Amino acid sequence: MEKELLTNLALNGWNSHIKRIDALLGKLSDEQLYNEVAPGKNRGIYLLGHLAAVHDMMLPLLGLGDSLNKEYHTPFVSKPDKEVKDLPSATEVRDYWQKVNAELAKQFAALKADDWFARHTAVSEEDFKKEPHRNRLSVLLSRTTHMAYHFGQLALLQPSKPQA
Repeated sequence: MEKELLTNLALNGWNSHIKRIDALLGKLSDEQLYNEVAPGKNRGIYLLGHLAAVHDMMLPLLGLGDSLNKEYHTPFVSKPDKEVKDLPSATEVRDYWQKVNAELAKQFAALKADDWFARHTAVSEEDFKKEPHRNRLSVLLSRTTHMAYHFGQLALLQPSKPQA
């Protein structure tokens, strides 16, 4: 019962942030995604691609399957923004975001509460015995925080409203 409560709380937080980013993306044009969130900082397209690639990497990390598009990992995770000249289009990155999160939602729905407390693939069985907090749920929680952080940056792409 406690595990179900904890996993439901964590999944509700995850889903809430996915919906917030989806809503924001519905307000932003492709052109706005190519803007920097602040002078000299990351562009929205990079941040969205970064989030999608990190979410994609969760599939093998959680033992839920293979990554859907490993080609996105280098330009959006391994390299900083503006180092890779030919990024995928905004439409492609938006589609990747949707596809990865749909696959995660499907996989998450198939997990039982106890499954979230199993080790993830980056920790050995021996280390997991010593550190049982290194489980799937901890990955979900850390990635939810990561998503919330970048949502705050992406929100800066919205045009500011003139003050009355």
